[in-house]
This record gives sequence, structure tokens and C-alpha cells, in this order.
Amino acid sequence: MTGERDFLVGKRVTVIGLGIEGIDVARYAATHGAARVSALDTRTPDALAGALEQLRGLDIQYTLGQHRPDDLAGSDVVFASQSIFMDNPWLVYAREHGMEVTSMTRAFMEHCPGPTIGVTGSSGKTTTTALVEHMLGAAGLPHIAGGNIGVGLLGQLDGMQSSTWAVMEISHTQLQLTDRSPHIAAILNVTPNHLDQFTWDRYVSLKMNMVRHQSPDDDVVLNLDDDISAAMADATPARAVHFTLGAALPGDGAFLRDDALFLRRENVDEMLLPASEVPLPGRHNVANALAASAVASLAGVPAETIASAVRSFHAVAHRLELVAEIDGVRYVNDSIATTPERALAGIRSFDAPIVLLLGGKDKDLPKDELAAEALRRCSGIVFFGADGALFEAAVEAHAAEAPFEERPITVRAATLDEAVREARAMAEAGDVVLCSPACTSFDAYPNFEARGEHFRRLVRALAEAS
Repeated sequence: MTGERDFLVGKRVTVIGLGIEGIDVARYAATHGAARVSALDTRTPDALAGALEQLRGLDIQYTLGQHRPDDLAGSDVVFASQSIFMDNPWLVYAREHGMEVTSMTRAFMEHCPGPTIGVTGSSGKTTTTALVEHMLGAAGLPHIAGGNIGVGLLGQLDGMQSSTWAVMEISHTQLQLTDRSPHIAAILNVTPNHLDQFTWDRYVSLKMNMVRHQSPDDDVVLNLDDDISAAMADATPARAVHFTLGAALPGDGAFLRDDALFLRRENVDEMLLPASEVPLPGRHNVANALAASAVASLAGVPAETIASAVRSFHAVAHRLELVAEIDGVRYVNDSIATTPERALAGIRSFDAPIVLLLGGKDKDLPKDELAAEALRRCSGIVFFGADGALFEAAVEAHAAEAPFEERPITVRAATLDEAVREARAMAEAGDVVLCSPACTSFDAYPNFEARGEHFRRLVRALAEAS
């Protein structure tokens, strides 16, 4: 295995961006024989205190708070974190000067000794990835998990063998530099997202990189209920299996019939469990469970183990996560909902009246369907953050076009703190206060996890006061 792990020996390595990926790569390079390791980030040392603490004691040269392309001078290999786009001046300089430009995901897939599973999609990929990992664990299969799920990949190479499965959540930005595809790839859905950063055609093309480099010996799991996902079968020579919330399945895969989850293998149908036993709320999570079941089945996990793993699975943090119930009101953290589509799925996961928290940094995505559903399903809406007013305008415009007998109460709040206080005053016993913002968190937080943690703290403070 040594040869698979010494690919940076003697190389002058530069890492751009000190997020989870940058920390992982910098640590790996500094401890696996790189001749020099440099790290560049436009953020200040104070803003990067947590990252620098994780790398303390390692021989790494830092250039922080600046953006000078010639800081790359002398580098052999440049690692771009997923937040770095291909037109970044640093990467332009690297390519012009003949440096290898790569990424954590690309390097990991090149040097991983075992079989790989990759999950991508516009929504649902973290829950599905976590479900697949849980299923492999229940089956006793050696595995690691990482990628966009929030865990670095290169640092896990040392513990892997040829029998170790790698379960990866992969975002579209992590597919910018890939020239390999997973042995089992899953594309859950492809819907408008990140249009503030990419054109629609470019976004779809990046998702296609997930399967573009597969072989006929590989497998791909596709969503029959999503036209673009289903069409990805034409982009890969791999064997395609499908999942669907309907009962019509053209071959092997996973499907819903008579409100139960089924698995089809070699044209034999086997019931896994009733949909009512999926412990995650919402029809979209039934779809996630079907996708994970199809993937795990391809990895050799028995049907009974898959069913047991679904039943014992717990929600991933910040994804329809019940934080507390206070005076009969459930407070649910769905900070992962950074698009209107994700917020829609959150709303549709509950039958109870909803007090919805909407706002943050807008991604310039369509809001009409969310506005209509919020007017139909919510007893109250609190608009907050930098672009809360855009959602308020969408709701008001839809209300004017299609008057409702009972409109939700709407209020504006500047911050999440104020939004939670307003929701607390508005909610009644039996309601759900749902923080499903439909926006990114970048107006006030470094990521959706930080926003979700803040929501948790605010709710727990309410619980203690109550």
C-alpha cells in the first residue's frame, strides 16, 4: 500500500483554501514526505484560528489575508479546495506555469486502494451517504466515509486496505477536477441550484462528471422520478439501476409499492420495510432510503440488513433535526435547506401547522412554488437575514395573485435571534417551528452548520427558560 500513499513525496505542494479539504490536504502533505507545503487563503489569521490550531506543529508556510498569484511560484502541485472556482487567478497562474492542479477528491479517487461509492445530487446527498455508510457498518463491511459530508479523505488513506469501501458524498464543485468516477455512483436528482455561481448547463455538466469516467464493470444508481438523473444513463457505460417512488421499475433497483419499500435484484422483488417505519420525516427521505438501499445492495449488503439499518438510522444534524419540544411546539433545525426546493421538502414533511423561518443570502433561484406552499401550509412566516425581504416579496406577490382565505401571519426580523423570538411568540401548541431558510448562510455565518448550531443554542435557551 505504500506506493499508493507516497504520491506527494519530494513534491512542493501548495494548498488553496483552509477549509475541511485544505486542512486535510495540508496535514497529509506535511506528514507524507512533501518537500515543501504552503497554504494560501484570503482570510486573515484571526478568521482562520481554528484551522491553524488543527495544523499546529506541522511544517507549513502560510500566506494569509492576501491574493497574489505569484505566491504559487515554485510549486509542483496545487490543490484547490472545493470553494475555489476554476477561473480563480491562483489557478490561472498555476496552469499558465505548468503546475499540476488537482483536488482532495481527485487525488483520493486516484490513490484509494479499495472500491468507491459516490453520492451526489442537488438535495438529499448527505442523508443518503450517511444511510449507505450505516448499512455497510450494519453488514460488517470495512469502510470509511468522507467528502462533502464534512470529513477529509486523504487523511483516511493510511487505514485503508484493498477490501475497504470508501463512501463519499461529492458536490458539484468537488467534480470540477475529477478524471475518475466511483465504482458505484448515485445521482439522486439534478435541479436548479447554485445558479449564482454556474450556468445551468455547466451545473448539469459537473454532475455528469460523476459517471463520465465509469467502466462497463461499474454501477450507477439513478432516479427515475428525475428526468436529468435518469438521462445520465446515456453518459456512462456502467450498468444502470434505478430507484423510484412509483412501482414501475424497468429492471433492478428499489421502489415503493403499496406504501412499502421494495428491492429488486435479478428480477426478484423483496420487501424491505413499510414506509411508515422509515424514521425520517418526509416523502423525500423515503426516496433517500430507496437510493441508499439500491447502492448498498450493489455493495453486497443483504436485504434484511438494509431494512434493519434503515429502521435504526438517526437523522443527520441540521436536516429536519428535532431540537426540542417546548410547550407543545416542536422546534426543527433544517439549516441544510439552502434552496427553495429544500425548504419545500421540509414544509411537506409535516402535517402540523408550521411557523417557517425564511432568509439568509439568496441564490437567485425560483421562489414561486415555495411561496405558494408557504401560504397554504404555514400559520406564520418569519423573514430574516440579508435577503429575507426577497422571500417576503415573493410571498406577497403570490398572495395578491391567488388570494387565500386564511393567510399566515408574516413578520420581518433582522437576525436569527430575532426570528426565533418572533416564532416563539407566534407558535401555538401543536405547531412546528421550522428553520428551513431556503438560502445560504453566508450573510451571517461561514456555513449552514454554524447557522444550525446557532438555532440549536437559541432553542435550548428557550427550553431552559421555559
